Amino acid sequence: MPPYTIVYFPTRGRCEALRMLLADQDQSWKEEVVTKESWLQGPLKASCVSDGAQTGGATLEEGAAELSVPHRAVPHPSQLYGQLPKFQDGDLTLYQSNAILRHLGRSFGLYGTDEREAALVDMVNDGLEDLRRRCSHLIHHKREEDKAQYVRELPAHLKPFETLLSQNQGGQAFIVGNQISFADYNLLDLLLNHQVLVPGCLDPFPLLSAYVARLSARPKLKAFLASPEHVNRPIFGSRKI
Repeated sequence: MPPYTIVYFPTRGRCEALRMLLADQDQSWKEEVVTKESWLQGPLKASCVSDGAQTGGATLEEGAAELSVPHRAVPHPSQLYGQLPKFQDGDLTLYQSNAILRHLGRSFGLYGTDEREAALVDMVNDGLEDLRRRCSHLIHHKREEDKAQYVRELPAHLKPFETLLSQNQGGQAFIVGNQISFADYNLLDLLLNHQVLVPGCLDPFPLLSAYVARLSARPKLKAFLASPEHVNRPIFGSRKI
C-alpha cells in the first residue's frame, strides 16, 4: 500500500504541487476524493463542527484555496482545522498545504542545502502564498468583473520571482540554490495555472518562461503532467474563467 494518502476534492487546487513533488520524487500515493455533496452532507463535514454560536455550512471554493468551514468552537480532532487537504504519511496526519509541502521538503531533502537556503525557500513559498490567495479571491469572489484589474497587476506580482531567478545563476537553475526545493513545485504549479488563467502572462518574463519549460521537462514530472490524472483534473474546480 502506498505510504501517502491525499484526501481532497476532485480538483488540482492546493494539492497539485504536492502531487508534482511526489511524482518527481518517484513516490506513489493514494487519492481519497471528496465530492462537494459528500462534504456538505456527509460525516466528513459533521466531524468538523462542534457546539458553539456560529452557524453555516462548508464552502467549497474553486480549488485554488483550501476548503474552510465556518465552525463552532473547537473542531473535531479528525479535521483539525475544518479544511482540506488532509495528508496521511503513515501514522502522521497533516493539514494545511504549505505545512505538508514543508514536511515533504524535509523528508526528501528539498529544503535547501543549509539554513540560509532554507530561509530563502521559506521566503519564496510565503510569496507564492500571497499570489495564490489573490488568485483564489479572484476566482471565488469576483471573477470576470475584476479580472481586468488582476491581469493589469499580475506582472508586478510575477516580477519578484523573475528577479529571484536572475539572482541565482542567471536564472538557469532553480528558484533557490543548485537543487530543486518544495518551493519550485509550488511555483511551477502556480505558473502553469496562470498560463491558463491569463494566456501570455509569462511573455514579459523570459526566465520564468524558460523555468517552466525546464522543470516541466524533468522526466518523471513530464510524465505526471501528461497523465490523464493530471490533465483531466480541473484547475479551479467548478469555477470557470
